[in-house]
Amino acid sequence: MRLLIINGPNLNLIGQREEQIYGNTSFDAYLDNLKLTKNVELDYWQSNLEGELINFMQASDHDGIILNAGGYTHTSVAIRDCVKAIQVPVVEVHISNIADREEFRHTSLISANAIGCIFGFGLDSYGLAVDYFSNYLNKR
Repeated sequence: MRLLIINGPNLNLIGQREEQIYGNTSFDAYLDNLKLTKNVELDYWQSNLEGELINFMQASDHDGIILNAGGYTHTSVAIRDCVKAIQVPVVEVHISNIADREEFRHTSLISANAIGCIFGFGLDSYGLAVDYFSNYLNKR
């Protein structure tokens, strides 16, 4: 099984910014550990640019995509439409509990088109999404 993790804007700063929200572990360190503990092939891509996120999702031939669109979650109709249009299933993830943050973060434009959403479990949100795909795709 091949899964693709896509992180949006500012998520390249995980471990450096707002540690009370995002923790102090870099995403690269977390990903290295995740690759060791999960029995799937994990690819990773990050961009601060909306169009690049869309192009990468459209080009994906992975079995599933784990998407943390960052701030674009609340603003991007284009990413919402991409998730709806592609054939690769997408699980939306967030490190923080977006329902417990600023009001503008309570609305996700992506959620309705994702096959599921996981948020509020820190970096472990990504591992939970990997577990979902492992269980989901093995039942198909």
